[in-house]
Amino acid sequence: MKVLAVLLAATVLEVAFQQEKMLINFDNVSIGSAPSGWTATLTGSGNAKWTVEKDDTAPSKPNVLKQSGVATFPICFKNDTNLKDGFVEVKFKPISGKEDQAGGLIWRLKDANNYYVARANALEDNVTIYHTINGKRTEKKHTGTKVAPNVWHSLRVDFQGNHFVVTYDGKKAIEWDDDTFKDAGRVGVWTKADSVTLFDDFTYGSN
Repeated sequence: MKVLAVLLAATVLEVAFQQEKMLINFDNVSIGSAPSGWTATLTGSGNAKWTVEKDDTAPSKPNVLKQSGVATFPICFKNDTNLKDGFVEVKFKPISGKEDQAGGLIWRLKDANNYYVARANALEDNVTIYHTINGKRTEKKHTGTKVAPNVWHSLRVDFQGNHFVVTYDGKKAIEWDDDTFKDAGRVGVWTKADSVTLFDDFTYGSN
């Protein structure tokens, strides 16, 4: 009986964890507009353009989230998220851009000007973590790695307290500690400048 009780408790905990993990693949969203329940906006100036589009290369067909505008930092975040400790993950494909070819994740977002961001850049071949405070982005740590254009990659951030781990294509890229944003916040995706970037399989969960 005691063994059965332990197994039952473990199953309940596993189910609870699975319920906290959410996957969004944009496949049940109208084409040509931003996904409902998300805020498609930017940090800084310019004209971000976030739309759901069909793409034959999508990791989970048929749709992707595409950013094709030009702005300082285009961002798109899910309105009903509020994570303090957890993870956020996405698959992204950098398509083009003369100034930048970036795909990134944001977490603990307070508003469009205050959040953490980790990104990979196909022009610079690196992965970098930043904080953005009152609209000003500051680089905190980076690592060099190949980020091929027109190829799907994965990016993940695990955040617990003031400790952050960035994983790129399944390998740990950066660890960093910071106390700027301690409270729970929203999660989403990010690009820079003239980056044309596709996103799919946006996943997040709390600890």
